[in-house]
Amino acid sequence: MPTKKATKAPAKKAASPTRTTSAKRAATEVDLPSVKEPVITEEPAAPSGRLGIRKTYKLFIGGAFPRSESGRSYVVTDASGGFLANAALASRKDVRDAVLAARAAVSKWAGATAYNRGQILYRIAEMLEGRRDQFIAEVRAAEGVPAETAAASVDAAIDRWVWYAGWTDKIAQVYGNANPVAGPFFNLSSPEPTGVVGIVAPPDSSLLGLVSVIAPAILSGNTVVVLASDKRPLPAITLTEVLATSDLPGGVVNILTGYVEETAPHLAAHMDVNAIDLTGVTDPELATNLEIAAAENLKRVIRPSATDWTADPGTDRITRLLETKTVWHPKGV
Repeated sequence: MPTKKATKAPAKKAASPTRTTSAKRAATEVDLPSVKEPVITEEPAAPSGRLGIRKTYKLFIGGAFPRSESGRSYVVTDASGGFLANAALASRKDVRDAVLAARAAVSKWAGATAYNRGQILYRIAEMLEGRRDQFIAEVRAAEGVPAETAAASVDAAIDRWVWYAGWTDKIAQVYGNANPVAGPFFNLSSPEPTGVVGIVAPPDSSLLGLVSVIAPAILSGNTVVVLASDKRPLPAITLTEVLATSDLPGGVVNILTGYVEETAPHLAAHMDVNAIDLTGVTDPELATNLEIAAAENLKRVIRPSATDWTADPGTDRITRLLETKTVWHPKGV
């Protein structure tokens, strides 16, 4: 007689946690799901009988993922020193390529309607929400914080991106105006993007801080070249994967991994960069040298300062990267 095979009862799926999706939810009011401890060892975790695959991430330039021109990479570790991945080590040539891509994207991005830019930024927030669990794991591993803290930080980053998306079609109304003049003229002031902005990402907040410097720069039509934190680059790398599959035109955001002290001087001295945000520079001597280099073509400079990334961001970072154009027009013509 044929023997019956023993069958296993299917395991019940755990009910997925519920959480609010309101764009204005506070980071401290979310229902937090349980987050598993990330497995961090010297070798990447792999099923029994298989070799672990060491990931080597690339740069993000012009909407594509090229290798570093130098062919170099470096090891990224978690907060306790365990291996996470390899990241590309950007060179001077990579900085030049990123600036070239950013400059080429300015006209299309600045020329898009503010409403369209807002739609694209909101779509990015939707995609960040879809990869929430991955970002929580990466923030937790990078910063060595509890699951609840990492989840609150990721939720705040998603909400902040939505908040900045809402400013795209409002910033001109709030900061532009019709000026009273003595004469038969209209005098109108209108904010316009500065152009290409270099950004040194904050090292103390690997996702929330990163979002808080990128989103206000690009919402008005600027394009950016971002130097990610060398010690905590994985959230920035995962963000590039979100941007690459969103509606954002290639070249609007370019993200380089590597050592800031090696790449930042080339970015600050580049004559086709119009402004530079030094928020993530922690060495005072390096910050001074970068300001001196930036003065060569009168770049706008946002100096390093201690920032509470969980506080209300306001519109200061938006307006610092705007130029005001004033137009005169005779009445009755």
